[in-house]
Amino acid sequence: MSKSLKTRPPAVAGTFYPADPGILQRQINDYLNTAEIASPRVPKAVIVPHAGFIYSGIVAASAYKIIQTRNNIIKKVILLGPAHRVAIDGLAAPSADQFQTPLGDIAIDHESLAELASNIPYVKYSDFAHSEEHSLEVQLPFLQEVLLEFELIPLVVGDATELEVAKVIEHLWGGDETLIVISSDLSHFHNYEKAVRVDRQTAELIETFRGMDLAERSACGKIPICGLLRIARHSNLSIERFDLRNSGDTAGDRQRVVGYGAWGIFG
Repeated sequence: MSKSLKTRPPAVAGTFYPADPGILQRQINDYLNTAEIASPRVPKAVIVPHAGFIYSGIVAASAYKIIQTRNNIIKKVILLGPAHRVAIDGLAAPSADQFQTPLGDIAIDHESLAELASNIPYVKYSDFAHSEEHSLEVQLPFLQEVLLEFELIPLVVGDATELEVAKVIEHLWGGDETLIVISSDLSHFHNYEKAVRVDRQTAELIETFRGMDLAERSACGKIPICGLLRIARHSNLSIERFDLRNSGDTAGDRQRVVGYGAWGIFG
C-alpha cells in the first residue's frame, strides 16, 4: 500500500483569492493579460506582494507574466515570506509533502529542505507556522498558472537577520531552473498621499540595494527583501521595478491603504 501524502490545505482560499478553480484561473489570467512585459530578460528572483488578489493581484502579475516566458525551464521555486500569525525563531520549513490550492497540488522538495535544515541550524520544521500563513499561499495560484511543473521550497521567515536569510537564499540559489520569490507588501494603513511618499522612498532604497536603510515598517517582508538585496549587492546583480502602487489605486479606498511593489533581480 502506498503511503498517503501529507497535504497542507489552502487556508485563505475564498478570502484572499477565489476558492472556485474556474473563477480563480480566469482572474489570474485577466491580471496576466492586462500586465505588460516590462523586461526582455527573465529575472532570477522577484519581489511580489501578497494581499488579496483584488488589491495586489495586478501588481504581482507584472512579475509573473515575465516568469511565464521561461515556464519550460524553471523547475524549482524558493518561496520566502514573513510570518504574520505565528512567532517563530529563524525560518520555518513544512513537513507536508505537498501544498494544495484550488488549482491542484504542488510537490514540496523535501530533499532540499532536509539538506538545508541539516546544514543551517536556524532553519527548523514547523507546520504550525505554515498552517494559516497567507504570505506564501497567495503566490501559489500564480505560480501554478505561469509554470508548467515545479517543486516548491517554502520558508516562513520569523525572527531572523538579513545575513541569516541571505545564507539560506545563497544555499538554495541553483541555476536557471531555480526561481526565488520574496513575498512582501509595503507600507500599511497610511492615507494615500503619505503611502505614495513612503513607498517611493522604500522603492528607491530597494533599487539602490540599501536594504539596511529600510524603515522598520516600510515592508512586512523587510528581512527577506534585505537578505536578497545583500546577495544582489555583493554579486553585482541588477534590479528592475515592474510596478509600484497601492490599494488606493486598485480598490478605491484612499483613507487607509497598503502599498505594493514588484521587482526583478537579474544576473
